[in-house]
Amino acid sequence: MVKLLILADDFTGALDTGVQFAARGARTCVVTDPSYDFSQAGQEIQVLVLDAETRHLPAERAYAVVKRAVRDALDAGFTYVYKKTDSALRGNIGAELTAVLDAAGAESLAFLPAFPKMDRTTRNGVHYIGGVPVAESVFGQDPFEPVRHSAVADIIAEQAETPVVLHQRMEQAPAESRPGIQVYDADSDEDLMRTGLQLGAEGLRLSAGCAGFAAALANILKLDGQAPAFPKLAPAFFVACGSVNPVTLRQMRTAEDDGFIHIHLEPVQKLEKDWPAGEDCGEAVGRWLVCAAEKKRFILDVNDPEDSDATVRYAAEQGLTTEDLRVRISTNLAALMQRLLDGGLDATLLCTGGDTLLALMRQVGVAELTPVCEVATGSVLTHFTYRGKTYHIISKSGGFGEPELFCELAALVGAAKT
Repeated sequence: MVKLLILADDFTGALDTGVQFAARGARTCVVTDPSYDFSQAGQEIQVLVLDAETRHLPAERAYAVVKRAVRDALDAGFTYVYKKTDSALRGNIGAELTAVLDAAGAESLAFLPAFPKMDRTTRNGVHYIGGVPVAESVFGQDPFEPVRHSAVADIIAEQAETPVVLHQRMEQAPAESRPGIQVYDADSDEDLMRTGLQLGAEGLRLSAGCAGFAAALANILKLDGQAPAFPKLAPAFFVACGSVNPVTLRQMRTAEDDGFIHIHLEPVQKLEKDWPAGEDCGEAVGRWLVCAAEKKRFILDVNDPEDSDATVRYAAEQGLTTEDLRVRISTNLAALMQRLLDGGLDATLLCTGGDTLLALMRQVGVAELTPVCEVATGSVLTHFTYRGKTYHIISKSGGFGEPELFCELAALVGAAKT
């Protein structure tokens, strides 16, 4: 029987949270249909992760999507709800946490936003990225969803009037808290586990946070079983980069310095809707397939080369908005990846950015995924079947990982340097 619903706002977040349970052997399923019928969930599933795709929605719409999902899940017999939030607090935080409370008719929800393994901590109610208040970090300059405040209460107040109660790091979790969203500080995984144990299973029927607290939640709720075996991976590494985050840009530069082939898509290739179906695309795909097979380490990148503003100029000439750019780039990159798979690409894949991965899954008609394990913190291995062939794919949020991550993952899958 399904015990836990995890409700994520993007695809990579759904996977990096769900894998905390899957890696412990809990039967975990990730679905991408926001209108999913929870009553149809298989009895063998212990954890169901729904990618609600609310990250880029208006706050009112995100509230409605989350409220419906939580209400329907509880009506279908789910015991626990975990609202997965972005570890940098992007998106509709206030609207979505309020929606969980309203759907459940509850007064209190525990919110632990820290992800210490990724150096994302909460102290005195202020959220930090690498020791820098989040609004002053690279996430404050995000082109699609900048974080404008560093105090968690201020982020919530942007969208909701729901009371916020702050709990400092060493404070004992009170048996009865004042109504509202209970925000707990944490500097370490031990802090997260300590707070979770103090709250107990009953106090965690409604909770929220990122993959950081999900790892503790899996232990507290005792959702486990036989861990999945590590699969044999194709010994070539192909990166489809749809992220513009500076962390990913640094990872690509490091990989290129280490010998990766690095192809930057031109504006027409990533923005013209008809280009992926055309003859020019077919010729480019042919060249990329030959190169990827020979070199074993390959990056297909939506970002312009350094010191180039070709995409910005092209978008201005075509009258494209920021939202147009986001949607067209992810859609075209997914279509290009499908042509590469159809052409015989044989590699372990890496997708950076939730929009990229979701667009690819939709392009190849995959609506459910089963996480296998983390191959690095925040980098999740899963698999899908397309036209009778199984492909292993690693997902990674744009802001996760050290500069050497791509090189380390290539070595892990056995993609030798040439």
